[in-house]
Amino acid sequence: MSELLAFEAVTAGYGNAVVLDRLGFSIRAGESLAILGRNGVGKTTTLETLMGNTRVSGGSIRWRGQDITRAAAHQRARAGLGWVPQEREVFPSLTVEENLGVVARPGAWNLARVYTLFPRLRERRGNYGNQLSGGEQQMLAIGRALMTNPQLLLLDEPMEGLAPIIVEELADAIRRLCEQEGLASIVVEQHPVLALEMTHQAIVLERGTVVHAGPSAALAADSARLDALLGVGMPA
Repeated sequence: MSELLAFEAVTAGYGNAVVLDRLGFSIRAGESLAILGRNGVGKTTTLETLMGNTRVSGGSIRWRGQDITRAAAHQRARAGLGWVPQEREVFPSLTVEENLGVVARPGAWNLARVYTLFPRLRERRGNYGNQLSGGEQQMLAIGRALMTNPQLLLLDEPMEGLAPIIVEELADAIRRLCEQEGLASIVVEQHPVLALEMTHQAIVLERGTVVHAGPSAALAADSARLDALLGVGMPA
């Protein structure tokens, strides 16, 4: 598989504050990556930097072989980055179907495919964004990103604040996107075991730099290593 995205010694942050310190990693087409780490280590900032929402003071970001370090956010979205922000940001005064249709771009993902992935959205297609539960809003946020027909899907804390049954449903959908649909994805998630179950590769950040990189399955199987990296108190 060819390289899709690469961060090369990226230093970035907000204003004069540096959050990412010479961060480096790459992802190939069709691959999924979990970004793990304690709170405040730069996980969300990594996605924000990829989308062009931070100040980059060093290094470069390469997308499909092209340098996009200084590209505008809308140019990155147009190039194939699909963003599902932590706050979901669905349009409250639009129906489910209008939320999906307003961002639609030509490609394999259309209303029918999104409704197949998330049958709940089909049932609520006439409901407004502010009439949905948190889980339904998250499904809508993912579905809306898919309607842009991205080449890389970015998911920032997709399971935050959701009931276990909804977490399971969303995790199954994300696994399907990665395994069956072959959609490249980056997942930032506070639940490390869940994130590792959904992805092929994983990196762990500490103070804005990578302190571990490798297959997700291997890290999931090494509870002592996972505990040492994250302090999550994993059972033996």
